Amino acid sequence: MPLHKTCRILIADDHEVFRRGLRCLLEGRPGLEICAEVANGREAVRIATELKPDIVIMDISMPELNGVDATRLIRRKLPSTEVLILTVHESEEMGRELVAAGARGFILKADDSGQLLTAIDQLCQHRPFFTARVTRMVLDEFVSHQADRDDRDGAEGRNEPATNLTGRERQVVQLLAEGKSNKEVAGVLSLAIKTVETHRFNVFRKLGIHSLSELVHYAIRNGLVEP
Repeated sequence: MPLHKTCRILIADDHEVFRRGLRCLLEGRPGLEICAEVANGREAVRIATELKPDIVIMDISMPELNGVDATRLIRRKLPSTEVLILTVHESEEMGRELVAAGARGFILKADDSGQLLTAIDQLCQHRPFFTARVTRMVLDEFVSHQADRDDRDGAEGRNEPATNLTGRERQVVQLLAEGKSNKEVAGVLSLAIKTVETHRFNVFRKLGIHSLSELVHYAIRNGLVEP
């Protein structure tokens, strides 16, 4: 389906070679304009707020702010801007988190370029697009999550905490997994060190982990940092 107007696109990915390749693929195609490129999540939010693109093509694993929280902030500030997730990660949990954050398109970097162009076309018309593989992944995770919640609700006398992390907790996870100390995390997020320590304690409790190495493995599995 042809595009009916110029669709302005912001590319957010921390790999310069990939950004250039994506620009080469999209530039020159009728109705598409690359308005900017950024290399981290915080810049994605700032530049999107400034330029108000029609679509942000977003990776999940980016420095400073991951794609999930960047998506949530962009959609909150710019409800008419669509976010298309383009990533190598196939985490079911992350797929659900991204949909909840407001992403309306999700494809994998392993998918062919035709899928990407179709996704852009659909999102420019404010129609969601998910490949069959991603749709199945997200639905499977939703069914599993619902079953777990029903089991918790039906267990007499049981009151286990939800494993879902808040946006702030996810930011703390990312920064800790990137090797930052509690003090450095506090500086980046403009928080008191005691607040960071509280978030860290809650994260460990929710995820059922007991060491920083386990936290790093969680962050890698869910696309918050790259190995």
